[in-house]
Amino acid sequence: MRRYELTDEQYEMIRDLLPANGRRGGPWNSHRTTLNGMLWILHTGAQWREMPERYGKWKNVYDRFNRWRKDGTINRILQRLQVRLDQDGRIDWDLWCIDGTNVRASRSAAGAASSTGSLTAREFRWPSR
Repeated sequence: MRRYELTDEQYEMIRDLLPANGRRGGPWNSHRTTLNGMLWILHTGAQWREMPERYGKWKNVYDRFNRWRKDGTINRILQRLQVRLDQDGRIDWDLWCIDGTNVRASRSAAGAASSTGSLTAREFRWPSR
């Protein structure tokens, strides 16, 4: 077993939440292998194309991640894990965390004219601080 991959016990905890393994055109890759690929991406922060081949084709893992995100499968997995952690007394509900991610605003958010305005990118000057 490699680092960051699901153990047998961990996989059995969420196995019943995963959709039936099959679709038109043939069966899917193993859910467990695909989940391990998702966890590798989420842990490393790497681009999908950099995912090791042992988890299958990066595009298949990416597509399944998006499908499960949209249909609620990821949320159901997270809810089950949260309930389990709460039962074990491992969640501190008094702790609040704030995401410190920075998102760059567009130039028009800083007062520049929109793309239909008269200023070009060369003419634009950022306001002084």
